[in-house]
Amino acid sequence: MPYSFHYLIMAEHSTFQKELLSRLRDTGLTIGQPKILDYLKDHNGISQKEIAKGCHIEPGTLTTLLNRMEEAGLVERRMMHGNRRSLYVFLTEKGSLLSRQVDHAFSDLEEQAFRDISSEDREKFLRIFQRIYENTVS
Repeated sequence: MPYSFHYLIMAEHSTFQKELLSRLRDTGLTIGQPKILDYLKDHNGISQKEIAKGCHIEPGTLTTLLNRMEEAGLVERRMMHGNRRSLYVFLTEKGSLLSRQVDHAFSDLEEQAFRDISSEDREKFLRIFQRIYENTVS
């Protein structure tokens, strides 16, 4: 019996998330934190507002996640250009090292997900999925 799109995407997300956290068990990371580390890897020194937008996380939830990550020494928040209203988030050395571990786990999971799928089909799927994503965020 074929599954609906919404069922498949929710089931895959849940499965992917559980497997990711299992692979990162020894790091102490919790749900949401790997995504933030992955985002900061390419956007280090960005505002909290931009992280929330880029990671699709509510600002209040992001604040809680960043508080825990700051306590763990993974990120630090700083004011820039004397602007007290906006805090910018930077990876610490520890956060940078952990972001590489997260990146490796994401890469391994993607390889597992696309196992036995040709590179042509993979590229086509990603192009279509990108369009689906763009349709839902606009």
